Amino acid sequence: MMKKWRMLLTSALVMTALTACSLTPQEHADSTAFGSVVQMAEINDAREIRDIYDRQLGELSPYQLGHYGLRMYRQTQDDYYKGAVWTDMARVASRLNAYAADIDSQADVERLGKVRLSHYGSGDSERDALRQKAGTGREEYLVLGAGLISSMARANEYGLAHIEDEKLREVLGWYDFSAYVSNPEMIRAWAAQLANQVYWLKQLGEDDLTKTFESAFRETYPDGEDAQLSTQQFNNKLYGMTHIILAASEYYRVPVSESDYAWIYTYYRDNIDTILARSKPDVVAEIGISFLLAGLDDDPVVERAQAYVREAISERAGIVPSVSGSVDLAKGEHRNVLAIMLLDWQGANTVPMAGQKNGIVSSVPWGLVPKAKP
Repeated sequence: MMKKWRMLLTSALVMTALTACSLTPQEHADSTAFGSVVQMAEINDAREIRDIYDRQLGELSPYQLGHYGLRMYRQTQDDYYKGAVWTDMARVASRLNAYAADIDSQADVERLGKVRLSHYGSGDSERDALRQKAGTGREEYLVLGAGLISSMARANEYGLAHIEDEKLREVLGWYDFSAYVSNPEMIRAWAAQLANQVYWLKQLGEDDLTKTFESAFRETYPDGEDAQLSTQQFNNKLYGMTHIILAASEYYRVPVSESDYAWIYTYYRDNIDTILARSKPDVVAEIGISFLLAGLDDDPVVERAQAYVREAISERAGIVPSVSGSVDLAKGEHRNVLAIMLLDWQGANTVPMAGQKNGIVSSVPWGLVPKAKP
């Protein structure tokens, strides 16, 4: 019954949008009221998902708890998430402590990378096979990208740095990261991750490879060849595009400008029908959030993304399940925190950071210290 109600409401919303330009003043008032009803329904859906997760935070791993709690704090500034944020800082500190202790040479980096590469050895999926192939001979990337750079960048977002920051930056300097971000094989394996990493490097004050990556990405995935892409590769392309914008926003900390990424927004608008037919809720939610980050709240793409994600919510479980129907809370944390933000967007916020009055980043885990002021 709830699913049918959502479908009827969504259909009515589309018809309202199509006829809005010919409405009388009274009809415009009625349309506005109807839009408010839809918005409240979206907020209610988001808060139902949030309530489910808030009651069962113990089901999440430390990484998932930090991922969820940090995003919810940035959206709500609710002290309820203070413990989750501290857990995230502790995870980051632990990783950086380990890298500082374990890495003294390029051989150490490659050794650690080979361990990570073995996780893709089964080749059970198209994605894992691509990553196994791309990572062979580039094992160091598996430590630099998802490990060292991501942890340094997260600390940086908190206004923190590792006590051995100079040493860790020296490790980054051993490698030419442009070789990874300009390589089509790497992009087909890790588009979203590379998008994150070029923006994180820029935010850390290292090399700015954002344009290098953007150019290589567009050459790897020409828009006219979408029909030839597998479902996995089509979604890898979409993930790469969404993460350019999400990473540019420092993950929901600062707004972005549509004009800076016009090619991405144009692509979304021109291809939304195909995207909804070939993609999945977490990608669609990221696309909608990309528009919200640019202040494009009333764009039809946002309305369609919201309707799509609401339709995906399981009546029984109250959350967005996986494409296979799983409603496992931990495995579904990523797609559901995105659904919450898409349906109940509260804007970008540069919180929490060291030195702010909220005191969230005050007692920090060992290994992290406030960044030196420039």
